[in-house]
Amino acid sequence: MIRLKAKPVTRGLAEGEALVSRMAISFTGGMDPESGIIREPGHDLYGQSVAGKILVFPTGKGSTTGSWQYYAAFKRGFAPKGIINEKAEGVVAVSAIITETPMVHGLEKNPVDHIETGDFVRIDADRGFVEIMKI
Repeated sequence: MIRLKAKPVTRGLAEGEALVSRMAISFTGGMDPESGIIREPGHDLYGQSVAGKILVFPTGKGSTTGSWQYYAAFKRGFAPKGIINEKAEGVVAVSAIITETPMVHGLEKNPVDHIETGDFVRIDADRGFVEIMKI
């Protein structure tokens, strides 16, 4: 098991299977709120659903309406369980805040270099760490 210190954006605990992207994600147009599927052409997660995963990606991008798109996915049960960013940005942070999704950023090591899709990940945003169990 690998344990990394992290800075909380929101509080809470989340654990589950990681879904990792090396690309920024836009919740406006980049994720279908009806399914949680990444639909941005050329994105490394294209065609994959974020629903019920621990979503690991560098940062967010795009319009401020992304928070409402994320909220719509959350209300339908298609949002991730938790979010890990290299660097939080406003749209993703607001998305986590309004849905009370555990979110951390600023890990002591780059999360996209240490977490792989399929790893079991636990976010403890209350105490400021992430645990990674390799598959």
